[in-house]
Amino acid sequence: MQQNDPTTSAAQEDPSTLFAGRGSVAARIELGKAARKKVPRAELGVCKIEDRDPMALLDASNVGRVAELIPIRYGRMVANPFAFYRGSAPLMAYDLSKLPRSDVIVQLGGDAHLANFGLFASPERRVLFGPNDFDETLPGPFDWDLRRLATSFVIAARERGFSARDQRAVVRRLCETFRQQIAAFSRMDTLDIWYYQFGASSMLEIADSAEERRKEQAVIEKARLQSSRSVLTHSTVLVNGKLRIKDVPPLVYHVPLETAHDQKYYNEMVRRFFADYRLTLPDDRRALFDRYELVDVAIRVVGIGSVGTRCYEALFMADGECPLFLQLKEARASVLEGYVAPSRYPNHGQRVVNGQRLLQSASDIFLGWSKMRHTGNDFYVRQLRDMKGAFDFTTFDVEDLGEYAVSCAHALAHAMSKAGDPALLSGYLGKSAAFDEAIERFALAYAEQNEADWTVLKAAVKAGRVQVIHD
Repeated sequence: MQQNDPTTSAAQEDPSTLFAGRGSVAARIELGKAARKKVPRAELGVCKIEDRDPMALLDASNVGRVAELIPIRYGRMVANPFAFYRGSAPLMAYDLSKLPRSDVIVQLGGDAHLANFGLFASPERRVLFGPNDFDETLPGPFDWDLRRLATSFVIAARERGFSARDQRAVVRRLCETFRQQIAAFSRMDTLDIWYYQFGASSMLEIADSAEERRKEQAVIEKARLQSSRSVLTHSTVLVNGKLRIKDVPPLVYHVPLETAHDQKYYNEMVRRFFADYRLTLPDDRRALFDRYELVDVAIRVVGIGSVGTRCYEALFMADGECPLFLQLKEARASVLEGYVAPSRYPNHGQRVVNGQRLLQSASDIFLGWSKMRHTGNDFYVRQLRDMKGAFDFTTFDVEDLGEYAVSCAHALAHAMSKAGDPALLSGYLGKSAAFDEAIERFALAYAEQNEADWTVLKAAVKAGRVQVIHD
């Protein structure tokens, strides 16, 4: 049985169909091996980018964004090649669509660069590590996430001044770990894969030195302190005796409302939004959510690629003293749409939430979605900061970056094994270093392309064709 082209495959719409009628683990491994004949692993190393206008593609991705925030987006992207890479997922999606790709379909994160991995909390209050950004999630060729992640490590290594030899070594370590972990998951019981969690303690076990463990432990302990209560302490003020989110323009600010009528309309719109969101929660979570009362809502500018999309933070209180901060993030069409089959979900927030639940080993208990009825914009909702933590890779030495690559590879392998078929993946990846070598070639070449595209943005800024705000 041979898979269809990923742009038309029914499996594209529902990753669970990858298992339909596939038989034993051994049989599915053989199917993966057969997929190599159609798209050899070496072809994934091809990085011949067609002549295209990077600014035209980036400008097209601004359609529908808040116009006054777009200069902040470009101001962040122009800072350095890695910042540009973070904001240029639409550009890379276009490029990947023109290159050879595998026929092995999984649920993709869609924007799998190293800064989109980090610490987060399980409902049982364990600190886990894994992918934590799912705005672009869709089923697609598994190698797209690997190629984007590998390239991000090369760009980060270049930023640190590491040699080409060191860059290659980090990517090899990433790919080798991913391949070996996929093979390990292919031998595991299906339920054990679903229950598996790659926790902060697993990261500490990977560390090669006591000093590295000490630094990682500090980040983990800091993440444990991140909560709605810590946000309350630092991000709220009393205004006329009422608790309000603190304005920090242009990054955090309230919607300007000039009349009592405007205020009434806005309040009704917000409450309608949360009433719809509430219905997407399981019954037990609704009971918990119902204990909270909405206090305040403000606009919040986040990320790099997300700048210009609509994002809010909302403060709720229970018992007058127990805070809950939720983030409302606009969910637009994935950057992958147009190159793979479109989402089967009617709300892009629902697409993000279901992709996150598939890919993460545990997800936020308040994860849900809704729509702003007056504008038609889709949103997903999650806690603003719930034991979230990130590692400062700008301070990593070569060994640190390699260890972080191992953690990212392990987490991504689990995400794909949980959401897809690890036996099929393992059959395609094989036991040799052929896949690793292909991804290494691609990552080094695309890092060069990324720098060239960043240079185009710098020139556009210098010439005044692109307006920027540095925040």
